[in-house]
Amino acid sequence: MSALTATSGAPVNLTASGPISNVPGALLGFYVNSTSAGTVVLKDGGAGGTAVSGTITPAAGWSAFPAQFASSAYATLGGTINVTFVFAGG
Repeated sequence: MSALTATSGAPVNLTASGPISNVPGALLGFYVNSTSAGTVVLKDGGAGGTAVSGTITPAAGWSAFPAQFASSAYATLGGTINVTFVFAGG
């Protein structure tokens, strides 16, 4: 897969664990709309895929997180969190 070159992507809002994208591509980052001790773990390959991050406990606001996903992108969310991921599919 080539290096991350995207500068824009599609927004995907989640309030519970779920897919960010079902195709390969690049995550540019995420915007936490609201949270109360919420956590995020990013995985490549679905719910049972390979973790590409540790457990992130983000504050509200934008977090740049440029990462390549070889097969698909999935977010495991914990606590209470409303987060919008920005993903550029390949």
